[in-house]
Amino acid sequence: MRYDIRTMKTNNRFLPMTKEEMDAKDWDACDFIIVTGDAYVDHPSFGAAVISRVLEAEGFRVGIISQPSWDSCRDFTVLGKPALAFLITSGNLDSMVAGYTSSGKPRSSDAFSPGGTPGNRPDRAVIAYTSRARQAYKEIPVIIGGLEASLRRLSHYDFWSDKIRRSLLLDAKADLLIFGMAESAIRSVAKRLKQGEPVSSIRDIPGTVFSVKNGITVWDDIEGLSHWPIVILPEYEKVAERNIKSNVGTEAGKLAYAKSFQLRLLHENPLRPERLAENYGSVTVIRNPPAKPLTTNELDSVYALPFTREAHPIYKSSGSIPALQEVKFSILSNRGCFGGCSFCALTSHQGRTVQVRSHASILKEISKLTTYPDFKGYIHDIGGPTANFRSEACKKQTQSGPCSDKMCLFPQPCPSLQDSHKDYLVLLRKARSLPGVKKVFIRSGIRYDYLLSSPDPTTVKNFIHELTLHHVSGQLKVAPEHVSETVLDLMGKPGISGFVEFSNLFANENRKHTLNQYIIPYFISGHPGSTLEDAILLAEFLRDHKFIPEQVQDFYPTPGTASTCMYYTGLDPRPGRVFTSVYIPKGRIKKLQRALFHYHKPENRKLVVEALKIAGREDLIGSNKECLIRNYKHDPGHAHVQSGYRKQGTIKNPKKHSGKVNTR
Repeated sequence: MRYDIRTMKTNNRFLPMTKEEMDAKDWDACDFIIVTGDAYVDHPSFGAAVISRVLEAEGFRVGIISQPSWDSCRDFTVLGKPALAFLITSGNLDSMVAGYTSSGKPRSSDAFSPGGTPGNRPDRAVIAYTSRARQAYKEIPVIIGGLEASLRRLSHYDFWSDKIRRSLLLDAKADLLIFGMAESAIRSVAKRLKQGEPVSSIRDIPGTVFSVKNGITVWDDIEGLSHWPIVILPEYEKVAERNIKSNVGTEAGKLAYAKSFQLRLLHENPLRPERLAENYGSVTVIRNPPAKPLTTNELDSVYALPFTREAHPIYKSSGSIPALQEVKFSILSNRGCFGGCSFCALTSHQGRTVQVRSHASILKEISKLTTYPDFKGYIHDIGGPTANFRSEACKKQTQSGPCSDKMCLFPQPCPSLQDSHKDYLVLLRKARSLPGVKKVFIRSGIRYDYLLSSPDPTTVKNFIHELTLHHVSGQLKVAPEHVSETVLDLMGKPGISGFVEFSNLFANENRKHTLNQYIIPYFISGHPGSTLEDAILLAEFLRDHKFIPEQVQDFYPTPGTASTCMYYTGLDPRPGRVFTSVYIPKGRIKKLQRALFHYHKPENRKLVVEALKIAGREDLIGSNKECLIRNYKHDPGHAHVQSGYRKQGTIKNPKKHSGKVNTR
């Protein structure tokens, strides 16, 4: 780490990163030192910033060690010994996801590092950082958290080593793991450490994971700590079982892992608290129930903390932080998601219960943004994981939490679903009427199936009208993900007919007001269940609507998702699916499916031809307009198709080709 000491001495708006900054605050020591794999950005979109400000508000002295060198413990001593604990996170992303693409290649940039420069954090950063913190101060407790720890809190499939790894608590040799968004858990842990309680006795806080040595006495002690029942998961040796000769997971081991994953899905309700126990031979890892969702007042208090919304001044000479530029003038209005997409780990980290901020809190934050010298009048987003989720899914969730065995929007919207679009529209109207605000955009994604499920047609009409006129910056991003009924079912996504309906409504509204705005749909290639026939069906859909994706999102088996479990086991682990078999595209087939997205590119021509021949679809190779592979010299217009829809017209229902399109 390199610091401009002259800048450090006079900067008191940020939490200290050096001894000089500590001296400026008259601190002889920090109570907690947060070690993070991200650059230090004091913005509420950065987890380390939120936790540091939450602890500061409780009266604790918090220091920051950002992107330390991991070849020695030198950087871990720059702030001295923490009085209470090290708090370690890899940053806003899992360090392996941050470092490598879905094809296993090193990434060329890192949005959470100065200047976007890659290579500033190690692989498996939580393990590396914890080891160095232990080396620096052996007697100081180490508590791990953040996304990497949260999604690896129990045994998990690790794509990069192609095996089931142990709980990160054990691999990192940490004292305690905090999962989820962590504000309430870290407050409780911090207060008890301050009172002198050893970290080894902190076993009854929701949102934490700890380990115990096996033995009947220990188990009795755990049972006596609370009335939480314990659910026993398949033991690690079974879920990680591998064939000695081939060194791949056995069928029995994969089934055991699928069963373990299903049990976790069934027991994640914070309002029906249960512990999960996973045996590792000599020790057992205990996952306490998730922390309860924050109330609106509690969430408001978090975002009222004194964030500077800027990167620490030490980065001025090394470049801006790209991730900050994306969110600096964005407002987070909600947390959690009841969408339940199989490929998304958000529900495992933030929960399925949507938590919302009040209008007053959001408007106050926007008013503050208008005073920033570099604010140009544009709020880039008011949203969250899903922008138009502005309430709990249903009234039942308030008392009982989300249903464990069914989803709110899939396969059909639940009849009990609440419609929160009127509240969101009122919020948007207030925001765009504030002095100094020229435009308020929505960039964090709209769930069109949730919008179309509204029982009031006027609400749908009004929402699309105001969205089109006031909140689109030329392109509106939505995520149908696929067109195949089979693949969409495994993704936990609605049929393509909803996307077609929404697109037509949006196009009609644009024509009415002579606007030139476009929908940019996101699709995923190579998802579990996707055959070559499914990929061809999607390519035909793209051809029919003259859309060429700018980027292809290839399926990435990241920790903590149902889709990743499918990828490893070849089984569907979701409740009610009785572990049905799932086709998994890998290797060459996965590469062919990716190429079909960009069938128009000359460099993909051979791959697309190969895919079409394997699938028996040579009818799509030729000179007529239906073909994916055509004679380019007889089709000069083909090369001029642009990204996005060529014309802002209505979208017709996809034609039936080799497979069926879900038109529910």
